[in-house]
Amino acid sequence: VQLQACGGGLVQAGGSLRLSCAASERTLSNWSMGWFRQAPGKAREFVAAIDENGVTTIYADSVWGRFTISRDNGDILVYLEMNSLKPEDTAIYYCGAVPVWRFVKVFSKYQRWGQGTQVTVSS
Repeated sequence: VQLQACGGGLVQAGGSLRLSCAASERTLSNWSMGWFRQAPGKAREFVAAIDENGVTTIYADSVWGRFTISRDNGDILVYLEMNSLKPEDTAIYYCGAVPVWRFVKVFSKYQRWGQGTQVTVSS
């Protein structure tokens, strides 16, 4: 398993969760990393991404200002801090790795995926 995601759970609206994604493949420290999510009956959608240096980040409009992505290349960890959670944030969250930054919003370009972690926000 090259990516392992964890940190999901059940939280009330307005609450916070922190997702983590650990990479076991050392080369992924040179790749951009991203989070996608998939709600029941919907397509997987982009949430946030961070470049290989941890300097440049990008977010979906729906989470901008509430979610923060960060990474630790020493241990090859990627985090997604989620605040002010809303019921519409309920989904399975997946972390992934993509070798080229310009493709971070393109699901099909990701070459590594974690197994997903469930986030449920109650109203």
